[in-house]
Amino acid sequence: MKKTIVSSWNEWDPLKHVIVGRADNCCIPAPEPAVDVKIPPDSVMKGKHGRRTQDSIDKANELLDKFVKTLESRGIRVDRPTPLKFDEKIGTPDWKAEHMFGCMPSRDVIITVGKEMLEATMSFRCRWFEYLAYRPLIQKYFMEDPNMKHESAPKPRLTDKDYHKNYLSDEVSIEQRLEWAEKKYFVTTEEEPLFDAADILRFGKDLIVQHGFTTNLKGIDWLKRHFPDHRVHTVNFPGDPYPIHIDATFTPIRPGLILNNPVRKLPKEQRKLFEDNDWEIIEAAQPAHNSPPPLTYYSIWLSMNILVLDPKTVCVEKSEVYQAEQLDKLGMEVLPVDFREAYGFGGSLHCSTTDVYREGDLQDYFPKQQ
Repeated sequence: MKKTIVSSWNEWDPLKHVIVGRADNCCIPAPEPAVDVKIPPDSVMKGKHGRRTQDSIDKANELLDKFVKTLESRGIRVDRPTPLKFDEKIGTPDWKAEHMFGCMPSRDVIITVGKEMLEATMSFRCRWFEYLAYRPLIQKYFMEDPNMKHESAPKPRLTDKDYHKNYLSDEVSIEQRLEWAEKKYFVTTEEEPLFDAADILRFGKDLIVQHGFTTNLKGIDWLKRHFPDHRVHTVNFPGDPYPIHIDATFTPIRPGLILNNPVRKLPKEQRKLFEDNDWEIIEAAQPAHNSPPPLTYYSIWLSMNILVLDPKTVCVEKSEVYQAEQLDKLGMEVLPVDFREAYGFGGSLHCSTTDVYREGDLQDYFPKQQ
């Protein structure tokens, strides 16, 4: 076994050690304040919750295991979380939930910034205890790497005060939701700091954080205080009526180049940081599919939820041929990965992973700032 090193400063340096999730016991979330609103009214998931079928779990695990083999064939060490009994009832003194969610999308729960692994607050009640699936690994890394830091953001109470009640109505139109997104009015209030790790992108000394459904301004302020040696920038994407997690909207693939979802464009006034430092933002290719797989509440734009292995190599879901073609033309070696039938368990290739170690040191990619 190679020496354990915890260190990752960005999204593109050579990946050497990663966590890949599991689908065991995964559930479709029961209705709760932050989850109801995220399911589009016409989704086949509307009104359905509970443990997913064993056949679908087995298929997702098969695809996850094949993904692991692909990564290991490239010399990357892969660890897996320890699934909980996600189909059991949970609660705190403030609320009760019918069941939990799962541990397939590890990117949502933990982020590695430098030598620190940080557990996010999470904004869904069903995901409050999800960090426990990763604790055995984190404790192991803590013992094996004397320079590793393990931090956990303050767990939120997630009372009804954390959510805007008027967001819950099925009668709210997409047009109204887009208007709210333009005004930065989301389902989560500013009652207490909230953030999911998958709303954060690492660019060396700079962290880009999406303000949306799962991360509020207090959460971003907490991150600024927690990482005083980093520059933390808030972004939002008005074209997204359900803004949750940044990695199907804004995807850096190497220094100086970012893919941006063409229907969720970064506003002009927020592009200055990138333009002043000679970063090119290009529109991602169109998805190969017109709709997501059944029982999936994620959008078709999981097509751009890619995993960069190094500045010249990238994993892309194998059916997303247009995204693969675009990256090939950009000079990347594209590794196709069969993953579409696992989407419903928490996303695609980037979602399902958490970096433990990427080679490379801390760099300043945005030296020109006002």
